[in-house]
Amino acid sequence: MKNILLASSECVPFIKTGGLADVVGALPKEFDKRYWDVRVIMPYYSKIPKKYTDDFQYIGQFYIGCGANNQNRYVGVFSYEYDGITFYFIDNQEFFFQDYIYSDFYFDIKRFSYFDKAVLSVLPMIGFRPDLIHCHDWQTGLIPVYLKTEFAGTQYYQGIKTIMTIHNLRFQGIWSKEYLISVTGLEPHLFSSDKIGLYKDGNMLKGGLTYADYLTTVSKNYSYEIQAPYYGEQLEGLLYARRMDMMGIVNGIDYEVFNPATDPHITKNYSVQDFRTKKVYNKLALQKKLGLTEDKHKFMIGIVSRLTNQKGLDLIRYAFERIVDDHTQFVVLGTGDFQYEEMFRWFANRYPDRVAAIISYDDEMAHQLYAGCDAYLMPSAFEPCGLSQLIALRYGTVPIVRETGGLKETVQPYNVYEQTGVGFSFANYNAEDMLYTINYAKKVYFEKKRNWNNIIERGMVEDHSWRHSREQYENIYNYLLGETFD
Repeated sequence: MKNILLASSECVPFIKTGGLADVVGALPKEFDKRYWDVRVIMPYYSKIPKKYTDDFQYIGQFYIGCGANNQNRYVGVFSYEYDGITFYFIDNQEFFFQDYIYSDFYFDIKRFSYFDKAVLSVLPMIGFRPDLIHCHDWQTGLIPVYLKTEFAGTQYYQGIKTIMTIHNLRFQGIWSKEYLISVTGLEPHLFSSDKIGLYKDGNMLKGGLTYADYLTTVSKNYSYEIQAPYYGEQLEGLLYARRMDMMGIVNGIDYEVFNPATDPHITKNYSVQDFRTKKVYNKLALQKKLGLTEDKHKFMIGIVSRLTNQKGLDLIRYAFERIVDDHTQFVVLGTGDFQYEEMFRWFANRYPDRVAAIISYDDEMAHQLYAGCDAYLMPSAFEPCGLSQLIALRYGTVPIVRETGGLKETVQPYNVYEQTGVGFSFANYNAEDMLYTINYAKKVYFEKKRNWNNIIERGMVEDHSWRHSREQYENIYNYLLGETFD
């Protein structure tokens, strides 16, 4: 039996702000429990629903110190079993009993430095010694650092391997070296440019990338992109140097949760066998619910997203008046930057019969949007992996994407001559290129409906479940634990 511990700042079903939570919640369930004992550790947030916390089991408590500005910190430890997986929760009300999951970096760096040291400190108490700790994103970046420095002299921790997974390289946990030294307790010499330092600052993610035994990121294409300056976020040199110890593994989606044949949130269930006649009822129901013109012949484009500049929303703003013509409807669901929330509200007010903006996150509505729309738009400036395009393919909603990161890897563009492809794509980060691609998709939809349905069918039969990703993670785990790749 091999023991694996996943460390993360968020995880479904307990707390979620993005795809990171989906990954950490779904991956452990895929492993064969006869050979793998995979568990998860995360903060005990006050925002975790009471239906879960009422059944949390108290394990114990102690105190740790994490530097001159982070001393004598309480660590409470709780456990909970969900879907056959054991979860551990680090309790500290000062750090995690807030109205938000993430706040300003200054405070986040302090509390996640504490969390990283607490993760290692609780292991003897919970009676689970992992053979490998799988760390996710910058919030867990100091776990490999602590393990190979402060904890290295204790026999209990010797031999534990670590993996660092980059979900989004743009977020790194950067602040001044002096501040990081004061909240971590790590020795100043560790903040040199070849370790945790980045110019005059300290960098938590860089610590993980330097000290972890292996690196992964969430698509093969993104793993190549971040080795060059344009996407490398000042870490391209380090990532290039570690390229032989790095692999890109595309995320999967939960095929039980995202299944149009059984989804309880949608109006009419359908499958790859009968989507041609049944999927349209979801469009009509969505149009009615949102007050749009009820017409099955309209071309409906959808977006479910954080509303940030990463997502290519400036391209949409530039071309929007030409996207929503008399034959097109546009539905967006999400929250984010105020300027983009107001942009979509303004367009919805200007075109009430063809544009709907739901500025919130509603999981049920998200399912209805995936099922009801004809196309799904993702013109991202960068996209490490992306889950929305995978969900869209599952629901027979054709993705229109920019060729970057995981989008390029997972959405094969339509080829009219070979009759291949599952979506439409454009390469340059340019609004006119995006508009041209949308118009091309419309042309196929309106004039070549058989070809359009074949695109849908090819997308729906692709397998983007966690099975393939889990097999690749298993190979890496086995490699680090002294076994060979399959």
